[in-house]
Amino acid sequence: MAVLPPSRFFPPAEDADPEGLVGFGGQLTTQWLLAAYRHGIFPWPITDFEAPLAWWSPDPRAIIEFDRFHVSRRLERTCRGRRFRVTRDHDFSGVICGCAMAPSRVGQTWLTPEMIEAYTRLHRDGYAHSVEVWYGAELAGGVYGVSIGGLFAAESKFYRVRDASKVALVHLVEHLRAHGYLLMDIQQLTPHTARFGATAIARHEYLARLAAAVEAPCSFGAPSDP
Repeated sequence: MAVLPPSRFFPPAEDADPEGLVGFGGQLTTQWLLAAYRHGIFPWPITDFEAPLAWWSPDPRAIIEFDRFHVSRRLERTCRGRRFRVTRDHDFSGVICGCAMAPSRVGQTWLTPEMIEAYTRLHRDGYAHSVEVWYGAELAGGVYGVSIGGLFAAESKFYRVRDASKVALVHLVEHLRAHGYLLMDIQQLTPHTARFGATAIARHEYLARLAAAVEAPCSFGAPSDP
């Protein structure tokens, strides 16, 4: 039985195949993307960029629980120090392009020019947000994702200076927690995110929590000062 109301564009996430594939095709418009995230689905092109766009809803689903988020003492000291400066929504383009150039899950970037354009539109429409970490005047790292109600779906992060992406993640989690967010999706569990206390939950549990989260009256807030 589907946990969420039917989508205009997608079959239920529960109908995904064993690999989490929901289907192929569709569009990278704001309307399609918001419908996808509201229904526990996200786009992730397969390695052959000539193939149709693929949409996924893996089972299990990785999340970061705010009350279980773990930061090492060394990283705490780095975050408290003056080595880095952190901003929000000050250079979304720089962050997503930095992520596109970083090593990916599939050995090459999944952030095609079409994906970058689509998420940049989401940013202009107020649904995609970034955290930037600066080392002097250099963009040293960052993270971006999609915000709908009390859901934040973290999409990708990168670094050019050691620890910069970790500092971005710590700042993002603290910011979401302070603004009352209910659910932080990271899609797939990795050894790196597990060290921060990330966990994987069954898809049906994720979808139930998603249904409540997207209706929560949360706001990411205005861009921070540079």
